[in-house]
Amino acid sequence: MNRSVACPFLLFFLCLAAAASGGGQWELLQRSIGVSAMHMQLLSNDRVIVFDRTDFGPSNLSLPGGRCRNDPRDWTLTVDCTAHAAEYDVPSSAVRPLTVLTDPWCSSGTVSPDGRLIQTGGANDGERAVRYLDPCHDRLCDWDEDAAGLAAPRWYATNHVLPDGRAIVVGGRSQHNYEFVPKLGAADAGAVSLPFLRETRDAEYNNLYPFVYLNVDGNLFVFANNRAILLDYKANSIVRTYPTVPDGHPRNYPSTGSSVLLPLQPSGSEAEVLICGGAPEGSFTKASTQKVFVGALNTCLRIGINDPSPSWAVETMPTPRLMGDMILLPSGDEVLIINGAAAGSAGWELGRDPVLTPVSYRHGSPAGSRFDVKTPATIPRMYHSTAILLRDGRVLVGGSNPHAFYNFTGVDFPTDLSLEAYSPAYLEAANSDARPAITGAGPPMELNYGKPFSLRFSVGAMSDKGVLVTMVAPSFATHSFSMNQRLLILESEPAAAADAGSSLYAVDAMAPSSTFMAPPGYYMVFVVNGGIPSEGVWVHIQR
Repeated sequence: MNRSVACPFLLFFLCLAAAASGGGQWELLQRSIGVSAMHMQLLSNDRVIVFDRTDFGPSNLSLPGGRCRNDPRDWTLTVDCTAHAAEYDVPSSAVRPLTVLTDPWCSSGTVSPDGRLIQTGGANDGERAVRYLDPCHDRLCDWDEDAAGLAAPRWYATNHVLPDGRAIVVGGRSQHNYEFVPKLGAADAGAVSLPFLRETRDAEYNNLYPFVYLNVDGNLFVFANNRAILLDYKANSIVRTYPTVPDGHPRNYPSTGSSVLLPLQPSGSEAEVLICGGAPEGSFTKASTQKVFVGALNTCLRIGINDPSPSWAVETMPTPRLMGDMILLPSGDEVLIINGAAAGSAGWELGRDPVLTPVSYRHGSPAGSRFDVKTPATIPRMYHSTAILLRDGRVLVGGSNPHAFYNFTGVDFPTDLSLEAYSPAYLEAANSDARPAITGAGPPMELNYGKPFSLRFSVGAMSDKGVLVTMVAPSFATHSFSMNQRLLILESEPAAAADAGSSLYAVDAMAPSSTFMAPPGYYMVFVVNGGIPSEGVWVHIQR
């Protein structure tokens, strides 16, 4: 195993160059938060909800006040006095245990328009659960659970927030259907059949955690296994069927590539999906039954989902990768590809050869020059790792537990309970003069669809490349997919001096035109000066 090797051999010199300049920096935030970060969600109070399973025995984080969870249906420990969820406070790096009662193993989530985490499904007694968590500043909030809130069991499902603020829950193990949360009445109380999910299930599944995106026309792009459709979820009809990917290989769990909807432009007519990595067909079976670990895919696939004749463009990454995470960076021109393995499959102890080198993908650059290797990590992030964007522009990285239980010794990749931050190159000291600082930030600014708003900021050196305003939805990350991840480049006027003789600047921007472009809720807004983003500020947009 090369778990101690910072860079694959063929990338050694590229890694040295990345570490020398422009490759970003790593920082260990917490050596242990007591739980492994299988799932993560940033909320509008700048706290990250981190949680794992409940059915494997004790974690390394005790519940406060001697409290215990009593669950006669738990598969391992019916009386458990440890926490399986935690709140991580980003500014202070403090950790607070949370009490999750039903099992959220391999579940899904969204954030509602009022800022609540709505978290769905899991395994065992959690398979039909809906869990709610309100963001708070008094350290008193905790999970509120409805153990029978779903119409069908949801294990390995995907959620997406809809234009009306509700969540759609798509698929899951042996669930070829979708449903809505919350329910508005008898008309949507049940599950709606989606035969496409049955058609894309193979002998290894490979259609779990489908990639789901809200298109700018209000329909849903749904990718499962190796193909995709555009779904009118209201009428339950397929609007469009897309070509099968050129190599035919699956990209969803357990083959587990990753995907993003590329940044949306102000025109609001185009939308592109990018899918990177994964494992070749049959990799899960070979790894689990023969201990043969097939090399991961080294390709990215890109498609304009509203093109008149859409087709997949294929690009080659610097290194193969499965179980990676893809993060839209607030600069608006870069996707970070991080975490994962170079061989094997998702699943218990089925991954090999950790990929420690992040890679950036600049989607606006010419084909053939879009990838850039970054500074390598030192901690392998294998199965059950996660990564999310923080408001300060860093990427929070955690998790990695490829074992059925917490296992810290005698294995290639021990359970990891740490949290790290990766700081992209735009946060390096060399860019400090170009980094804007938004002034007057307080409670989240209220935005109205299609209406202008203004931001004031200070900056040491204005770029001749101009100023952008970007708007980013905080995502729910698990199993190499960030649900609800969305970045908009807002229509804006050129930045100008705020007042005569003032060192402050102002930029006027236009809020998204509709709920199809940006569903209601909380977003982070950034001022970007020549590719260097400010720290974000929270805004709230409501219908």
